[in-house]
Amino acid sequence: MSALPAPAGTEVQMPATARLRLAPQHVPVAATIMLFVAMATFGSITYDGFFSPQVFLNLLIDNAFLCIVAVGMTFVILAGGIDLSVGSVIALTTMISASLVEQHGWPPIVVIPLVLTLGAGFGATMGLLIQRFRLQPFIVTLAGMFLARGLCYLISIDSISITHEFYAAAGQWRLPVWGEEASLSLSALLALAVVAIAAFVAHGTQFGRTVYAIGGNEHSAMLMGLPVARTTVQVYLLSGLCSALAGVVFTFYMQSGYGLHAMGLELDAIAAVVIGGTLLSGGVGYVLGTLFGVLILGMIQTLIMFDGSLSSWWTRIVIGALLFVFCLLQRLFETGRRTAA
Repeated sequence: MSALPAPAGTEVQMPATARLRLAPQHVPVAATIMLFVAMATFGSITYDGFFSPQVFLNLLIDNAFLCIVAVGMTFVILAGGIDLSVGSVIALTTMISASLVEQHGWPPIVVIPLVLTLGAGFGATMGLLIQRFRLQPFIVTLAGMFLARGLCYLISIDSISITHEFYAAAGQWRLPVWGEEASLSLSALLALAVVAIAAFVAHGTQFGRTVYAIGGNEHSAMLMGLPVARTTVQVYLLSGLCSALAGVVFTFYMQSGYGLHAMGLELDAIAAVVIGGTLLSGGVGYVLGTLFGVLILGMIQTLIMFDGSLSSWWTRIVIGALLFVFCLLQRLFETGRRTAA
């Protein structure tokens, strides 16, 4: 017997469980945030002094460059691609900056826009090769990784220290938070600004909607008349720009340029994006989730440091285990989504 329709003007009350149920695309990022809260709670209960503003702000201060790189990587993975060159681009940025500032006397106000432009151009070139010749992103960006790392050693095989007062001041500057109890660095503020801008671009612009559409189904996006080719190039341009900006921040942090800087950072960026809830198959994910993914990586390091009895290599072990878990969850999520469709 079919139910009678509700009278006109009568509000239909949904069950509480239906109202509280998360949309499927929100499940991965919700799991990431819950994991971060659980780890923070564990640390606060287990270790004295863990629950303090500066400890949590240090998660962002120490990983600001990783956060910026991971934001660019988020857009690449959302579009169904990958970028293995980001760590090498950071190293190349530090080398070019150190060489021009220290050995050639260029002012930072000229050097910083120059390296940002070079990073964006490097990424756009890889994107053009991927789009124009239908090459695999893995191979193209792997070649870009070797190329950028090799260019570092053409500049110098040794570390180049940066003594310019601008870089020293930028690295030491702090913004007080909650009075004098805690502070944020310039690098952390830049990372937060990048996250905010990226979140708006991803969800409030045509470019962001096209990125999601390409990651969901590139062929369908083309049939819809979306600018797939242009957006693909722009995604890698954005990743290159974020990598160069992360290189500038890394220069503030290290006060030097070196060809071995940021070795393996591309893997940390991918790990942060995946742990942040972005699907490797593309089309599902949030910039906010990536921020929490970076914070979780920092939280793992902080917990191990507070423990004091564990080797730093446990950081890699825990990250590897988390990646396995999140990859399995992604697989289950995709299976459930296909079944629902």
